[in-house]
Amino acid sequence: MSTDYFEKNLNCEDLSFKEAMDLFILPLPKLGYIADRIRRVRCGEVVGFVIDRNINYTNVCVSKCKFCAFYARNEDQEYLLSYGEIMKKIEEAVELGATQIMLQGGLNPEIGIEWFEGLLREIKKRFSVDVHSLSPPEIFHLSKREGMSLREVISRLKDSGLDSIPGGGAEILCDDVREKLSKKGRSDDWLKVMKIAHELGMKTTATMMFGHIEKNRHIIEHLFKIRDLQRETGGFTAFIPWSFQPGNTELYDSIKEPVSPVRYLQIVAISRIILHNIRNIQVSWLTQGIEIASLALEFGANDFGGVMLEENVVRATGKPFVPARVEEIVKAIRDAGRIPVRRDTYYNILERY
Repeated sequence: MSTDYFEKNLNCEDLSFKEAMDLFILPLPKLGYIADRIRRVRCGEVVGFVIDRNINYTNVCVSKCKFCAFYARNEDQEYLLSYGEIMKKIEEAVELGATQIMLQGGLNPEIGIEWFEGLLREIKKRFSVDVHSLSPPEIFHLSKREGMSLREVISRLKDSGLDSIPGGGAEILCDDVREKLSKKGRSDDWLKVMKIAHELGMKTTATMMFGHIEKNRHIIEHLFKIRDLQRETGGFTAFIPWSFQPGNTELYDSIKEPVSPVRYLQIVAISRIILHNIRNIQVSWLTQGIEIASLALEFGANDFGGVMLEENVVRATGKPFVPARVEEIVKAIRDAGRIPVRRDTYYNILERY
């Protein structure tokens, strides 16, 4: 295998599909070595994290994805948080040092753009936080519900206080996979939301949920689509691969367990090697645990994500959730031989430890 993955990445050269697929047959230590070399040059020794809270404002969802354990199965389970309840959660988070709030929920047909505009304005009036919220499927759903263009929806949300958009809802950006998993729209819909957001001056993140029905080729196709849009817009601040948690989902009968830590580390490393134009690769301590997340820092990752003072979607799968303490994350980063820093949504350093 003659490809010099290290040099190609640093020279911002795209891998061919074959070169990318060949990464899957490399021994894990070699793959990690290449990814870590790239990380050292591109990012140095600093590892960031943000103090944040994920607020899931509603569990009513018309999509009913097969991989989701969060949406309400019946009317007795349904909820929609009031503005007051959301403000109380944000107030609690700010008191604990949060600088980022993520609002995400189901595709609830009962709430329209004016509800979100009012909420965003109220948040900005009361708190000094970055509102990193509403995934592309939520924005696409609003566009269809209101009969508005995506550009108008995103512009109105931005004007009301939406600062950046998280990468949720990407799953796998291959329609032959998406059609079997959900009704959340095609891969082009997700990409279109992100492209327009970037054109309007908003930064976003990108994600990938793997470990369900996808094949290796789907993972490469997904990464190539993220890479290609980043070349066009430069709007992605980070990429976050995370592993599907099957508990309490419709897929549980066929997929009993999440993928192994070895597979997770492999995907983190491959993401770093392919995505030469995205600086930050984020670990998923929520799905992997602190120890594996810390190990992923040696496989190309350079960010620890958020403290996450609250999280309900992954927790609905039965995965135990305890917010990570700042001290715990700082220790994990130091144990990996790296320098911990607290950052904001845009990866500006706020505090060094």
